Amino acid sequence: MRILIAFFVCITYIHSQAPVEIIKGLSLVAPPRQFNGNPFIKVKGVNSNWVAVIPYAFCKKDEPKVHYNHNPSEKRWWGESRKGVEETICMAKDNGIKVMLKPQIWVGDEWIGNLDYKTVEKWAKWEKSYEEFILPFAAMCEQLDVEMLCIGTEIKQSIKSRPGFWIALIAKIRNVYKGKLTYAANWDEYDIVSFWNKLDYIGVDAYFPLCEDLDPDINKLMLSWEPVFDKLESTSKKYHRPILFTEFGYLSVDGCGGKTWELESSLSSKKYNPQAQATCLNALFECSSKHAYWHGGFLWKWYDDLSMMRHGIEKDHSPQGKLGEEVV
Repeated sequence: MRILIAFFVCITYIHSQAPVEIIKGLSLVAPPRQFNGNPFIKVKGVNSNWVAVIPYAFCKKDEPKVHYNHNPSEKRWWGESRKGVEETICMAKDNGIKVMLKPQIWVGDEWIGNLDYKTVEKWAKWEKSYEEFILPFAAMCEQLDVEMLCIGTEIKQSIKSRPGFWIALIAKIRNVYKGKLTYAANWDEYDIVSFWNKLDYIGVDAYFPLCEDLDPDINKLMLSWEPVFDKLESTSKKYHRPILFTEFGYLSVDGCGGKTWELESSLSSKKYNPQAQATCLNALFECSSKHAYWHGGFLWKWYDDLSMMRHGIEKDHSPQGKLGEEVV
């Protein structure tokens, strides 16, 4: 009997010491047309082991409805269509790349975090519509053996005022999908999410403003990261869940370690600075690798076709073809 007990203690210890896979993910930009060749060759070329596949739905701020047609024949960008999402997932898995499906909501020129309906009735309509958007994707994830599903991204006002909806939604998703779940909270939102214990990862879109210097110093950046990681550690311990950066990245411009959302609004006037992007990425990797509760993240963003970059290759978040790619 003692031998048997010792055996189970030993097995439990070995299991607890098992190495954790660090998610080295890229956020794929959904292409308007079918891939021309195999985009995952370059994904593997930067030692990435995961990708986020991101279909967008549309929502108007004054209309409580999520617009997405799950009909495979719907006319929209191929990479965001039901058919394109399925083919992208299958191609990634055929190439040995794991997948997080991350359906998101686009609200035109408005940030999704500001979406806030004034009546319970409107919120209820929006929530019903959101379920009709996300639950078929959960079923798809189960069918295609997708490793992780992100149930929402930066929907701050809903998370704050309607947590009951999300708890009920998680239960419905669990009924049809057995893989890992997370939610992508904005950097200033993750500490108000009350249901992390219902998920597998604490997901954070890590655009923390660290340093507004035009050419940030890596030591100064790392010093700025310290209180951020202290707070992340507290949240991880509180909910007994690891931290996952569901998005992280930097523009290739002066001051990119500061307030990303402000830089984006005036990007054309900013000076191209690939070294600043590389330095910021380096600081993030140096700091995060020291913490066992940090299980990796998804770089924002990665194109299969560089000509599709919204702002051109110079100033976009993507590190492709720049100093940042070597850091990644």
